[in-house]
Amino acid sequence: MGLSRLALLPGVLYLHGQRRDQPPASCRWKGEAGRARWGQPPSPAALEDVFDMFVVVGHSCPLYPRLPGRDCSGRTLPSDDAVETAEGRSSVSHQLGQRNDGPACTPVQRALLALTIPLEMLQVVKGRMMQAMSNGLSRQTHAQANVQMLPTYICSTPNGTEEGNVLVVELCQSHVRILLMTLLGDGNQSPHVTDKIFDIPGDTMQGPGEALFDFIAQCMRQFLAGVTSTEEYLPLGFVFPFSCKQTQLNKAELLSWSKGFSCSDVEGKDVVQLLQSAINKQELFHVEVVALMNDTVGTMMTCSTRERPCEVALVVDKGTNSCFMAEAQYVEMVEETNGRMCVNIEWGCFGDDDALNDILTPYDQRVDQESSNPGKRRFEKLVGSLYLGDIVRHTLMALSAEKALFIGSNVTVLGTKGALKTQQVLEIIDTEEGMAKARVALEALGLRPSERDCCRVQQICRAVVSRSAALCAAGLAAILGYIRHSRGLERLVINVAVDGELYRAHSRFGEILQSVTGLLAPECMAALVPSVDGTGRGAAIVTAVALRLADQRREMDQLLAPLRLSRTDLERVQALMRQEMELGLGQETNANSSVRMLPTYVRGTPDGTERGEFLALDLGGTNFRVLVVRVAEDGIRMASEIYLIPTNIMQGTGEALFDHIIDCIMDFQLKQDLMEQVLPLGFTFSFPCQQLGLDKAVLLTWTKGFSASGCVGEDVVQLLREAARRKQHLALKVVAVVNDTVGTMMSCGYDDPKCEIGLIVGTGTNACYMEEMQNVGTVEGEQGRMCINMEWGAFGDNGCLDHIFTDFDRLVDEKTINPGKQRFEKLISGMYLGEIVRYILLALVEKQVLFRGKPCPRLQTRDIFKTKFLSTIEIDGLALQQVQAILQDLELDASFEDSVLVREVCQTVSLRAAQLCAAGLAAVVEKMRENRGLSQLAVTVGVDGTLYKVHPCFSQHLQKMLRELAPNCTVTFLQSEDGSGKGAALVAAVACRGAKS
Repeated sequence: MGLSRLALLPGVLYLHGQRRDQPPASCRWKGEAGRARWGQPPSPAALEDVFDMFVVVGHSCPLYPRLPGRDCSGRTLPSDDAVETAEGRSSVSHQLGQRNDGPACTPVQRALLALTIPLEMLQVVKGRMMQAMSNGLSRQTHAQANVQMLPTYICSTPNGTEEGNVLVVELCQSHVRILLMTLLGDGNQSPHVTDKIFDIPGDTMQGPGEALFDFIAQCMRQFLAGVTSTEEYLPLGFVFPFSCKQTQLNKAELLSWSKGFSCSDVEGKDVVQLLQSAINKQELFHVEVVALMNDTVGTMMTCSTRERPCEVALVVDKGTNSCFMAEAQYVEMVEETNGRMCVNIEWGCFGDDDALNDILTPYDQRVDQESSNPGKRRFEKLVGSLYLGDIVRHTLMALSAEKALFIGSNVTVLGTKGALKTQQVLEIIDTEEGMAKARVALEALGLRPSERDCCRVQQICRAVVSRSAALCAAGLAAILGYIRHSRGLERLVINVAVDGELYRAHSRFGEILQSVTGLLAPECMAALVPSVDGTGRGAAIVTAVALRLADQRREMDQLLAPLRLSRTDLERVQALMRQEMELGLGQETNANSSVRMLPTYVRGTPDGTERGEFLALDLGGTNFRVLVVRVAEDGIRMASEIYLIPTNIMQGTGEALFDHIIDCIMDFQLKQDLMEQVLPLGFTFSFPCQQLGLDKAVLLTWTKGFSASGCVGEDVVQLLREAARRKQHLALKVVAVVNDTVGTMMSCGYDDPKCEIGLIVGTGTNACYMEEMQNVGTVEGEQGRMCINMEWGAFGDNGCLDHIFTDFDRLVDEKTINPGKQRFEKLISGMYLGEIVRYILLALVEKQVLFRGKPCPRLQTRDIFKTKFLSTIEIDGLALQQVQAILQDLELDASFEDSVLVREVCQTVSLRAAQLCAAGLAAVVEKMRENRGLSQLAVTVGVDGTLYKVHPCFSQHLQKMLRELAPNCTVTFLQSEDGSGKGAALVAAVACRGAKS
């Protein structure tokens, strides 16, 4: 029989889906059950004689024959008794009196069944809990959610470097505990702890709130007087185990009191401020409340080390709660989107919307009705130790009314709330002493129990505690499932910190919790880690981590501040670009400008009338491409082939380079059967050139690793023609030479006539635009427009941008093959961003912010951090495990926290690049608008380059800042498809069109 059809029954042992030929050694039966052979289920009557019951959840269930959908004698129940399906809840609950259990079931058996939750129903509870968690995290549904999912503003677990003295105030149910802990930076392995407990006067718990906080501060003053004589700064962690709405780590409004507290004038107020005011009244000015947390968060933190981080905590005490480290992007109630944040689930309120109605028994309802908050905290009332004794009490009271227990005894005492304590329930469960403990507890109430009564009471106690563990397992499975899903993992391996009276005092509770969690969340492997003083020590660690993060934040902000450009900084860059553009266009001033503003002799953009067949060459890197482009009325068709340029040719002689290019052209024409045709050819040559005509361009300097001799200062078209003559390829008609930026503009201009700007942001960066001829002082003529190749990568080479250059930029520049050159490009383009990040990471390691300050030899390797890593790391929603994996592939011992910081560095560097690009582009569009005397300019930018196209945020950042810097310009961005190839052909086509006219 499958797992989903087996009941979870009262007991302690879960054998995962395995058939056993022999019973466990500890399995003991009495009476008829003792005579039953293993594999032969006891009869229903024998069930009441069970001395030590076990639950077997698996493919067979020999120790307990009753399955969901069957009565005690094995008969099938009507179909309406089925458990809830995906479509909705069953109309029949597990409540007593609402099941057709058949005549064979005794009152005790019915009570046990009512307190038993089938595995299928636990899966349903898990699903409902996950939905409740999602509702609590969503900004739209948070206000109505019963499970509040409160952000704690704790964004990291310990890494073991925490050190110093930390003070803790722990507000407990009947006392205040003050603790001083000294952390040594040794992995938190041997902290020194001093503490003292102060009993809270009874009236203080219900009196004015000011009196409570004054009492706490007085306790603190008395404690400190006995342990220290100095007034050195003492950070304080405040354990406040009540529902709060936190807006910062040290700011939290009390939502509601519980656990017997009802102090006035506190709900709705910041309890941190109330405590700090009380501390100041005691003149303890060196004590500062740094962090507030509940006991659950403290439990998680005290169990967590760098080698064994705990990311989930579960407390099962008088109340119950859980917390976990959630991906910050899914915690919509806070602005933080990087990293993780601990979320306090407040799952005690789960079920307040009736989500648990179909597992509630009449006993649970009576406990709820006599509580101080009927209808509230329903999950907690099924799980927490404050209520288990009363659930058992109400069960016994109902059974005695049916004459199933305590015949001849006066059972009036069972009507008294708290008559049976949870501690007694836990003692009764004990296998060795349980029967004796049951008798003692019952006789203390004035009852006269028989041996069978004691046995039945023990069974009921086990059922109630087992149900508590099973429900905790359903909740834990929901958390694990949510974490696994949100992190995009197929399998989750995680540590769970556990604390609380039930878990500590009842070992079987942990066994059930572990086993049922495994059944409900088989994709998750959770190790339960017992907490040691999770509230006190945990609070100290939370506070120490908060201080470490604050120090870390100061270091990060100080280091990254020079890269975070203000609006004023960018407006200044925009003005400087405009100034350099004007200088570059002037005949007399061109030589003084760092922006060369080179005329391209391209006088127009495509108008759609271009027709014909054209060749195109594209030389811009280690790959060289040859294309044939056919421009027809119905569109453009292309064929192309890529040829490699070996390094020895890139860095050899110019003659060898251009001979290689001609060889590639001839090979392509031969393959395309074009050897007999003389086709106009457009040559994309993506290196800085001064054009003296449409087909005449003098190379100013090599970039991108090229250094072929005999080319700088020469006309590259003439070099190509001479190579053709050497190769006797006489059918070569070069009509235009352009760079890739102009090609991009022309390619997009074919699709959008408003495209009058070209932008490249890839390995390098450049821009071009259509300038009024009257403003181009370096070329004769006043009419019309001409495309200007700005060569803006060199912007700042004259020192005008020195004020925004950082030490990291200077380190990068110094190691390039052209130090002091192309400085704007070195702030923006893909060839350099990874190196900027690498130098920042090295500085953070030196400051012991990253990788725990350990040396990172791998990070010393130049170009090890590729710009493509920025594009991957900054993908929105990318799980931080994947960021961590990227860093670990680089042999960097990166923690989760390191991954968050590395992502921030990448975001800072790429954002600056996009904003600087926007500042340059703003200067261009504003100049075009003013040139044309327009109040509003609408223009399209044709754009190409891997950084713009591949990086997940670059284009958005660029466009957003451009709108801010050029509000009078409506700029549309059109991504180029093969701008350098198709664009060159279209330049040739436009030139041929002009020649014909």
